[in-house]
Amino acid sequence: MTEHEHYEAIVVGCGPGGAAAAARLADHGVETLVLERGTEAGSKNVSGGLIYAEESAAYTIDDLFDGFREAASERPVTDYRIHNIAGNEVSTFDLTDLHEHDTDWCDAVLRRKMDSWLEQRVHEKTSETGGGVLTNVRVNGLLREDDEIVGVTCDELDPIEADLIVAADGVNSELARDAGLMDWEEPEEWFQGVKAVVDVEPDVIDDRFSIGPDEGVAHLFSGDLFEDVRGGGFLYTNEDSLSIGTVFHLDSLVEQRAEPHQLLDALLTHPLLAQWLGDEYHEREYAAKLVPDSKKVAHPEPYQDRLVLVGDAAGQMQAQGPIIKGMNHAVTAGALAADAFATTRGNADPAAAGRRYAQMLEDSGTMDKLRPRRYDLARTVGERDAVTSVVETVLKSPIGSVAIGNPIAKRVLERAYNSPFMVSMLPDTRTGYVTLPAIIGEQHGKTVYWDNEIEPPSLEERIGDLTYDTDVGNPHIELADESFEASGAAVYACPVSAEDYGGGCYRSEEVKRNGTEETVVSLDTQPCVECGTCAIVADTEWEHPRGGKGVEYREG
Repeated sequence: MTEHEHYEAIVVGCGPGGAAAAARLADHGVETLVLERGTEAGSKNVSGGLIYAEESAAYTIDDLFDGFREAASERPVTDYRIHNIAGNEVSTFDLTDLHEHDTDWCDAVLRRKMDSWLEQRVHEKTSETGGGVLTNVRVNGLLREDDEIVGVTCDELDPIEADLIVAADGVNSELARDAGLMDWEEPEEWFQGVKAVVDVEPDVIDDRFSIGPDEGVAHLFSGDLFEDVRGGGFLYTNEDSLSIGTVFHLDSLVEQRAEPHQLLDALLTHPLLAQWLGDEYHEREYAAKLVPDSKKVAHPEPYQDRLVLVGDAAGQMQAQGPIIKGMNHAVTAGALAADAFATTRGNADPAAAGRRYAQMLEDSGTMDKLRPRRYDLARTVGERDAVTSVVETVLKSPIGSVAIGNPIAKRVLERAYNSPFMVSMLPDTRTGYVTLPAIIGEQHGKTVYWDNEIEPPSLEERIGDLTYDTDVGNPHIELADESFEASGAAVYACPVSAEDYGGGCYRSEEVKRNGTEETVVSLDTQPCVECGTCAIVADTEWEHPRGGKGVEYREG
């Protein structure tokens, strides 16, 4: 039997879930090694950017890291609104009640700043118990002995064994897939988020949003702004920048042949945003990632042998209408996984900690937030094409428009938008994302007359502004089937590709073979932002680049 280096616990990934797990393990005196793929934590991570501290949560980030809000976050969110858009008609609802429900505080964050700060704190804590944080290390799989998970394998290090392995390696978790706990089969189980970080001076933010230096706002956007693609947009105020982005159901992007960068531009150039963006526009960074839909994929038993999954790796991303919460659930899950190991420490059963962790997720109420039972009931009826068609017909009819146009109906709808109960059972159809908001905007909105004269960067310019350390000769994605039928969706769904742009990851071309002409797809991994979209919508063999290679986010 080969002798390998051994730690009590290995945590893969130093985002909020991995940091929480490592910090709590160190609190329990557990020897913990953290392996991070980026040059530093945060260099591979992207988030729209709100982290919550829920009153009902077993753990919050400031429970585990003193001084977090002062050192690692941007602005506290003190104003939360959603804009229902129909062309230039906009009706705005105040979502304060929904936002403040079960909320102790909520801050905007940028992942490079936040995660790198967490990494330093984690390294300090884990070093005290004989471990630490190693960066530029890609964990590429699970180490098994007699078909039992006993550790991890890495590109840069020899295999390492552990009594506990915490997979906090994100939405594209190779450990979760290696264990057979998660897959990349169904586009309807995922969202794709695309974001621009826009440079704005702090005093300008204060003035344009009518807030103080210690205040921030969150704005959401829905309606016909994005045509028929199911999803919406967001704007969050940071200390000296804005995070502006879109989040859409991946299957809807594919069905509508929509290009993510163009949908982002539709938001950026809408007249409503002129009041906040002004005449000068400078993007610091363009970024993208996949987001798991916890209602469909949050794993009820996220463990196997010594392996436990936390955060996006376990599908723990809550996206229910205007409610978008992920990092806070990753923190809770990471800390609970550590507590579960401490409780079962020394148990000869390798899955003892995993079983305890799954039970703690259930007992803490976390699973009910991630997979609300009432959504499953609503989904069985509401997500049928026939039902959606009938609802759409009624809403678009003169009777439906008149009913929604009633002032009483507006008050009822605003209350419904602020109801956690109602939001948690909202079916994933175009009705809630497009049709109803557009009718609300049309019936109750005011015309926006501002001239928005900004010109967003081209896709080529956005890619050119990103930082890459290309792993020459080692492509991390291989196209298994070049036919347009199998892989063509990546040409428009990839956030750094487009049908009329030949410099992205994916492109299509007409070729003549054996006297016939066919459309084929080609791949260049150099501009890849490692979002994982093509792993789902194309026939590829996908893995992360080696440690420190590939894209490096400065903002996240």
